[in-house]
Amino acid sequence: MAGAQSRRPLAPGEDVKPFTPEKTKEIVMSLQQPAVFYNMVGDWPALRWNAEYLSAVLGGKRIQFRLGLRTMDLVPQFETRCSYVKATLEEFLAWSCGQPSCLSGPFSCYEHSRYWAYADYKYIAKIFEDKPEIFQDIRWSDFGFPGRSGKESTLWIGSEGANTPCHLDSYGCNLVVQVQGRKRWYLFPPGDTSFLYPTRIPYEESSVFSKVNVPNPDLKRFPEFKNATAHVVTLSPGQVLLVPRHWWHYVESIDPITVSINSWIELDADHEARVEEAITRVLVCAIKSAENPSDGDPWLNPTEVEATSHEINLQYLNKAVSACLECREASVSEQACSSSAGAEQRTRASRKRKKREAGCEPEGCRVLTHTFGFSTLEAEKLQKIPFGPHLVQVLPQPEGTSSMGALASDSKDLLHENEGGHSGKSHCTGKHLGTSNDCETPAHQVDSEGDPDASQTALSTNDLLDCLVNPRVINLVARLLLERTRV
Repeated sequence: MAGAQSRRPLAPGEDVKPFTPEKTKEIVMSLQQPAVFYNMVGDWPALRWNAEYLSAVLGGKRIQFRLGLRTMDLVPQFETRCSYVKATLEEFLAWSCGQPSCLSGPFSCYEHSRYWAYADYKYIAKIFEDKPEIFQDIRWSDFGFPGRSGKESTLWIGSEGANTPCHLDSYGCNLVVQVQGRKRWYLFPPGDTSFLYPTRIPYEESSVFSKVNVPNPDLKRFPEFKNATAHVVTLSPGQVLLVPRHWWHYVESIDPITVSINSWIELDADHEARVEEAITRVLVCAIKSAENPSDGDPWLNPTEVEATSHEINLQYLNKAVSACLECREASVSEQACSSSAGAEQRTRASRKRKKREAGCEPEGCRVLTHTFGFSTLEAEKLQKIPFGPHLVQVLPQPEGTSSMGALASDSKDLLHENEGGHSGKSHCTGKHLGTSNDCETPAHQVDSEGDPDASQTALSTNDLLDCLVNPRVINLVARLLLERTRV
């Protein structure tokens, strides 16, 4: 568990930040563990984006909500197991308050005491396309990313219990600002991947899911999960969470209404990750498309429009490989120039040192040797991350605290409790598989005792894919493919 006590938010108009944009970007790009920023967004107009405000701004515009059951079984509530409705935020707020008007509205089939609702993956550029001025309410320039605004961000609006199944994002790192209500995050380091039983079914480009239902794990089927180390944090309004590259996370809303905004920050490593994702798409689409459609396995996540053809997938793979190789060549060229400049610099420094030893260099010139010294640059890079009241680490659970015990804890703020201690993802919009407005047969209803295929003894296509597109296997294939292309 982790945390720090909530700090005083900046007053409106107060523009003094604990870190400069340059320093904040340095932290974001170098920190390899989750952390929470305080007092960085107190003057953002986006902090007024509660659900009521957004409802007024959007008027009668309908957006899609994902609905899941509050009751918890041993299987994650993947998006393929959920139901979907289109509704206005006004209707969502009425439903969340239990108003009688909902008896005939889009949420009429879903009793609030039994279901949660989540308007997730809502790209701000799309839902506010007729109000572009609102993009400027979000100022990622404070984090060292000038020009990045709401246009490069995503909006999440949920009711209590709304959750995102445990997964890792293939690309970039993630910055999340909490606007309304609180969300609890359970994060696991990349080294715990094997303990989380990765799967690509349901398939979603750039997301690797865990088979484990983190808040209610089936330790009989997934015994290694007990070896995973959860880093737990409750994010409150005005706080910003940094999720480093390839950190697993399960996220759940713990207040009646939650609103958060995130942006995925591109990294150099994304070029290789896109090659790996392209390989995965080729294999998953080819193998799953060969199955008998009557099998009824909803393998494609609703965030994907359709299973693209093998030809299109190969084109995407070739483009990803070319882009990765171009990036490598540019990096090598840049390093060569830097190395050449460094060698010349060291030669000059050596000559000056010899002159000083011979007593033939003017005293005033000695300063220049240190001004351009290599050690100064290295010292800057190795400077300690400034943890403190404005930047708090999300720490692992104490020893002896089981994963299940921590994840089943009540909703008190863990930050307060422990004081003292593609361009982002490229999701598509379109027809969503598994969408259901039929009150009698919601899309999420499957075998409540576990995975629909759990009773089968024969190996399935999904079993094969779990091995074939395991992240470690795909990483090796990508490296071999890049080596072959380079030759």
